[in-house]
Amino acid sequence: MDKLRAMTTFVRIVETGSLTAAADHLGTSPTSVVRSLSALEKALGVRLLNRTTRRMALTDEGRDYFERCRHLLQDVEEAETALLARQVNPAGRLVITAPVMFGRLHVGPAVADFLAEYPEVRIELLLLDRVVDLIDEGIDLAVRIGTLPESSLVAVPLGTTRRIVCASPDYLAAHGQPENPDELQNHRGIRITGSSLEPDWLFQDDGRVIRVAMPHILTTNHIDFAIDACVKGVGCGRFLAYQVREQLALGKLVRLLRAYEPPALPVNFAYPHARLLSTRVRAFIDRAAPVLREKLMESG
Repeated sequence: MDKLRAMTTFVRIVETGSLTAAADHLGTSPTSVVRSLSALEKALGVRLLNRTTRRMALTDEGRDYFERCRHLLQDVEEAETALLARQVNPAGRLVITAPVMFGRLHVGPAVADFLAEYPEVRIELLLLDRVVDLIDEGIDLAVRIGTLPESSLVAVPLGTTRRIVCASPDYLAAHGQPENPDELQNHRGIRITGSSLEPDWLFQDDGRVIRVAMPHILTTNHIDFAIDACVKGVGCGRFLAYQVREQLALGKLVRLLRAYEPPALPVNFAYPHARLLSTRVRAFIDRAAPVLREKLMESG
């Protein structure tokens, strides 16, 4: 017995409400439908349908088996559709959002490369340092840094990044290098404002969270300006590792209090929960995800 075909026949019988209607839907004879149902019941050792000349009704076992078969067949159909979709050239509008600096450094170049390969796609890239509702704002794909509280989103892991504290060599030469978070109270801080940032600087020591009310000499909502000020020796700054990778590599900034850094933050592609992705979203994820994973690994 072809189990998958028998399941399909059983589901069609229940959905259409009769053996004859199921046979018409499947393009076969009522006799073949009856034979398939009987063979399935015999293989399972249970009766799935109570049948009379006038009506039929699901048994308790049949009701449970129907739901499981329906979901299984749907998964099979969508798996086949997904494979076929990858063979179709992506086209149409694709809306992507990402944090401003991550988007400028990494997502933007990935978008340019993607458009060079798929010229039939039109991309709208929104760089925003706020969390947006993807469904309400009609966004297909987002880069999210941090945990995903929304249960309605599907995550594609890209890597992690850490929130780190840095200062320039000139600043450290003038003010000394802090050895633990408490010593930051004697230093000058550069604060970046944002809806997702607390005013206190958070650290961790053997699982214990340490909060530091950092004295701020400069407050700004612009990360690039904050990094420039930090490089020029204005004070200590707290950034995501990828944001200052270049400055650290060139020795313009020094990473401080590494042993006290809080746990790494996950970075994900996120999209609204759906049983099947569009070809253009899937194609962009397939192309961009490996590139972004490599960039995040490089930033440490």
